[in-house]
Amino acid sequence: MPISPQLNAEIRVLTLFNLDSAMEGIKVHKSADTDTLAAIKRLYEKGLVTQEDGGYLTDLGIHCAEHLQTALRILNGAAQPA
Repeated sequence: MPISPQLNAEIRVLTLFNLDSAMEGIKVHKSADTDTLAAIKRLYEKGLVTQEDGGYLTDLGIHCAEHLQTALRILNGAAQPA
């Protein structure tokens, strides 16, 4: 499955969330780059975040971000020399 630039931007935004605290969200300011603004809006439309400018992860968003961050840790560890 190829990763489109739009999906890559959504992944990048999801990695910004601190999964150690459900009470810690993010706010994407209007001055952010257009890719990030569009990504956070798509995540909101998909039901992964609570607000169009970020907010908190929904239950679905937490589930998605946990899997995403786990996959990235595995891939980053595999990319390091043995």
